Amino acid sequence: MALSAPSAARPSPHHPLQVEHLGHRFDTTAVLSDVSLHVAANEIVAIVGPSGCGKTTLLRTCAGLLSPTSGFAHRADRAVGFVFQEPALLAWRRVAHNAALLSADQALVERLLSVSGLAEHRDKWPHQLSGGMKMRLSLVRTLAARPSLVLLDEPFGALDQITRHRLHDEFALLHTEQKFAALLVTHAIDEAVYLADRVVVMSQAPGRIVGEFAVPFSRARSASLRYSPEFGDLCGRIAHCLEAHA
Repeated sequence: MALSAPSAARPSPHHPLQVEHLGHRFDTTAVLSDVSLHVAANEIVAIVGPSGCGKTTLLRTCAGLLSPTSGFAHRADRAVGFVFQEPALLAWRRVAHNAALLSADQALVERLLSVSGLAEHRDKWPHQLSGGMKMRLSLVRTLAARPSLVLLDEPFGALDQITRHRLHDEFALLHTEQKFAALLVTHAIDEAVYLADRVVVMSQAPGRIVGEFAVPFSRARSASLRYSPEFGDLCGRIAHCLEAHA
């Protein structure tokens, strides 16, 4: 479980997630060093960094799956959803039953199945779905529980580019509907810029925050944004920061 906040740094009631001076070690190996960040209500924050810099460790600490060695990760409430790199579906449950696993709100489940394009596949087994459909189902299952905070660990990383781009738009649509806060870990800078309101850059291990970039584009984003000079410029500046600390 996450440690309680020290009295000198009180968590903000306005932030679904607040991390202050967080550090983590595995035995004698330092993985994270003095990480501080917050995610505001309805905000998407993306984290990019080199492999092994502690991004997944940070995410698991924010979820309460790991206890930090120092500092704290405070969640405003317990309504937290976690989307892993692998969909982790129940093989013995059909699509509709997987979607409803964490929710008693059948109307919401049906709406999410419809929005994600899975309604027509509701009676299929997980093994009958493509990789993109499995990831969509994982997102639907998580969001059907109405989390106020969603933690995502490279959920689109194993998909081909066309499928990944389609899922970006579906995720953005679900975010518009449910207005949850989200912390997204990704290796893809273009994905971070397309989905997030802010992009945080981490250094090589022990991971620390070395840059933060506001994303100036409106929430109503379209595929054409990826080919704009402004989009490319922001991706370039983030890449430069990442390379300087890799």
